[in-house]
Amino acid sequence: MRIRRKFLSAVTSAVLAAAVLSGCSFSNDSATTSSSGSGVTAVAVSAGLTAADVLASDKDVQTVSDTDTSGAVDITLSGTSATSSGKGVKVDGSTVTITAEGVYRVSGTLTDGQIVVNAPKATVTLILDGAHITSSTTAAIGATEAGELVIDLAEGSTNDLADASSYADDAVANAALFSAGDLTVTGAGALSVKGNGNDAIAAKDGLVIQSGTITVTAADDGIRGKDYLVVNGGTITVTAGGDGLKADNAEDADAGFVAVAGGTVTVTAGGDGVDATTDLVITGGKVTIAAGGGATTTPSDDTSTKGLKSGAISVLEGGTVIVDSSDDAVHSDGAVRLNGATITVASGDDGVHAESNLQIDSGTLTIASSVEGIESANIAVNGGSVDLTSSDDGLNAASNSTTGEQQAGRGGGGEDVGPYTATVTGGTLVINAEGDGFDSNGTASMTGGTVVVSGPTRSGNGALDVNGTFTISGGVLVAAGSSGMVVTPDTGSTQGWLSASLDSAVEAGTTVQIADSDGTVLASFVTTKAMQNIVYSAPAIETGQQYTIYSGGEASGASTGGLSASGTLGSAQKITTVTAGDAPAGGGFGGHGR
Repeated sequence: MRIRRKFLSAVTSAVLAAAVLSGCSFSNDSATTSSSGSGVTAVAVSAGLTAADVLASDKDVQTVSDTDTSGAVDITLSGTSATSSGKGVKVDGSTVTITAEGVYRVSGTLTDGQIVVNAPKATVTLILDGAHITSSTTAAIGATEAGELVIDLAEGSTNDLADASSYADDAVANAALFSAGDLTVTGAGALSVKGNGNDAIAAKDGLVIQSGTITVTAADDGIRGKDYLVVNGGTITVTAGGDGLKADNAEDADAGFVAVAGGTVTVTAGGDGVDATTDLVITGGKVTIAAGGGATTTPSDDTSTKGLKSGAISVLEGGTVIVDSSDDAVHSDGAVRLNGATITVASGDDGVHAESNLQIDSGTLTIASSVEGIESANIAVNGGSVDLTSSDDGLNAASNSTTGEQQAGRGGGGEDVGPYTATVTGGTLVINAEGDGFDSNGTASMTGGTVVVSGPTRSGNGALDVNGTFTISGGVLVAAGSSGMVVTPDTGSTQGWLSASLDSAVEAGTTVQIADSDGTVLASFVTTKAMQNIVYSAPAIETGQQYTIYSGGEASGASTGGLSASGTLGSAQKITTVTAGDAPAGGGFGGHGR
């Protein structure tokens, strides 16, 4: 088992602490870490919150309504100048300044100029209807004073914006499309934005994308709203040198969140795919992320390259999420709840990681590749379907915010029975691991659901690894792996279990069957890899009764990680007979605390 040094930043910790005060249902438990020699307190965040719970505690988002175009003022761009006869518009060479609230229709080409909105506290709507604006000195469209800037993409139109190659540190506008107030993008047209000097689209308050086809390339962040970034629809494609989608207000507890409710979002980012300082909520749409070069790229020591990242909580409650990232695919410095989304990830580090709590209630999670599959101090699998592959631990209940390296677990040379928990009450959990399969550095319990563990093949790890108590009172458990470090449920478990260590390993693809004394097949399991020990628990297993392990025969019906619905012995060969509730002979560990 591997525990790395990970530290929360002081800013993130402050946000979490503030979030507690703001009324979110966070736990008061805290874990102290250190960074650069100073103490940092990370607040544990409840993973039981719904998307509605989280958003209800966040800042209100501006509403989006249809644009009334009947009185729109026309602005016609023509090379290095522009014309407009409407009130509220001033033209000075290639600079168009809007000074009054209203609706303005912009068309034509501005080869080296900009549109400036200077209308304090006003709502200004720009209908882009074939508008092509390039600036060599600043933003293409910059609302330096406005309550809200609305960009309405005229149906059937194509529009593009490009800005300067650099900005001064104190520049007010620092993105190709910029608003000092709220920013809304809507309409049925297309918009291409090139952020040559910094970000592509940015708002210093909130940013809502309602609709449209939006293509973004940026030297730094693709689309950034300081208070929040909300995507309700549209087709959005982002290529960014920094983060793809971002909300970065670290001062207000109800801000700094990202929410995706619909649309199609595709991000290729040199940094994080989605970076929310506080909350990340996905309830619909399709989100596809490639971060940091993908899972086959070594994570950077200098740049965060996670797929989906939040500082307080991530709730994935609907939609489709696909992530290929060099660092964690789904990460939160607080909590993660998976509650209905369809998620497929490949990661160069953890598949899903939460510092405090990780809860899976519904939906599907497929981790095609990872170092560790799912990791958190507290992990609860209550429903849904999880299928993961890891080069190290599959499920790991542990803390990474720790001072100093800890080598916990029976294979690690030291004890760390920390306040960590791994619980399974429902759903299916399929683990293919080269390290420990189902691993808790504290306690573990199973009351329902189905858990199937394949691997490891190395004797220094085990299919099961629990430092504290491990009780089972329901569900079905199959754990097949090496025989050098065997862990079984506690003898006080109310549901029976058996453990069989074999004289020699059986090869991958072997049908292993478990039958009672009458020859009735209770379990038929096709091995994914070579294994020399199998632990099995199900309601039909009775403590003290003998069961026979066979090799061969026929597995049939639906399969869950190799565990088939039924099987027949046929010409299967007997391997061994074991008594339920007995630890395996030959030095394996039964129970806990070893």
